[in-house]
Amino acid sequence: GGDDFDRAIMEFWLNQIGVPFNAVQNDKAVLQSLRLLAEEAKKTLSNADEFKSDWSGYTVAITKAELEQCLLPLVIKTIDCCRKALADAGLQVTDIDAVIMVGGSTRVPLVKEKVSIYFNRPVNDSVNPDEVVAIGAAVQADILAGNNKDFLLLDITPLSLGIETMGGLMDVLIPRNAKIPNRAARQYTTQVDGQGSMRISVFQGERDLVQHNRKLAELNFKGIPGMPAGMPKVEVSFLINADGILSVTAKELRSGVEQSIEVKPQYGLTDAEVEQMLMDSITHAKDDMLTRALVEARTEAEQILSVTEKFIAKNALLLTKEEMITTAAAMQNLQMALTMNDKNLIQTKIEELNEISRPFAERAMDQAVSGALKGKQI
Repeated sequence: GGDDFDRAIMEFWLNQIGVPFNAVQNDKAVLQSLRLLAEEAKKTLSNADEFKSDWSGYTVAITKAELEQCLLPLVIKTIDCCRKALADAGLQVTDIDAVIMVGGSTRVPLVKEKVSIYFNRPVNDSVNPDEVVAIGAAVQADILAGNNKDFLLLDITPLSLGIETMGGLMDVLIPRNAKIPNRAARQYTTQVDGQGSMRISVFQGERDLVQHNRKLAELNFKGIPGMPAGMPKVEVSFLINADGILSVTAKELRSGVEQSIEVKPQYGLTDAEVEQMLMDSITHAKDDMLTRALVEARTEAEQILSVTEKFIAKNALLLTKEEMITTAAAMQNLQMALTMNDKNLIQTKIEELNEISRPFAERAMDQAVSGALKGKQI
């Protein structure tokens, strides 16, 4: 934007006259006078090759070539934004019919040049770039006031929103680039028999582990009726309104117990931080995928071990001595596999335990069904 361009020129001049930026950063009057001069230089160099002026007893000068060198990193960042926008939309450069320049900074020749090169076509700068912004704001205000129903301008959420699940995994409810307002819900259950509360941690980000994402809020959901693990049905719903406020609601569907909180996902988050979070997700995508698969395998193994242990304690009379020994050995092998970072080994040991426990689990089911139907006619 224009302020970024002005600051780049200011830093060039301060370096030119040998004054460090931190020496004047607290003097607002001095900075403002230099900023106004930088803005004048930027405008002048759109049609001239050199700008020279006096500032606080110093002579400051900058050529068009030097200006473009100062602004090039910022323009490259803008082109990167265009590239990401196309990728997110699933489009190629050839799919774009026209590129319209909006905002005062698009008057800078370097911006027009680089954008034209990237999109492989001349830019459309026939409209006033400042008036376009003002008209757009007026149209949006008219839409929000409920007067204009012919247009629909959509905002999106820049980062995924989700909650923490077993193993510290991120379970996404609303993915990045989802249109707002938006609503999503998913059902969860308890891990332990008689569990009366559930901690719902809300995170924002693109990584598979919540430790790499940004924690937004935490809801301690209480009042879950005492039931066996897996029986309660807790629906967690996310609702983002038109103002970007996220409401998180947890409701136990059997009892009707409900709690909710509100958070503002974008509060305190700069564009640079959003960009860094997206870049990290791309850089670590392969590692995150492997980590998620390992954590999920470990979680499944721990659940199967717990269920098998409870089953044996309750139905020990249904098992032969050999079955007890082989089951204990399979459980021990799975416990050993849990200590290693090998997803395939863990899944293999899970299958082995399942194969061993399946016959007596079926036997217990048959006995339960027979007992329930005893003395009844079918």
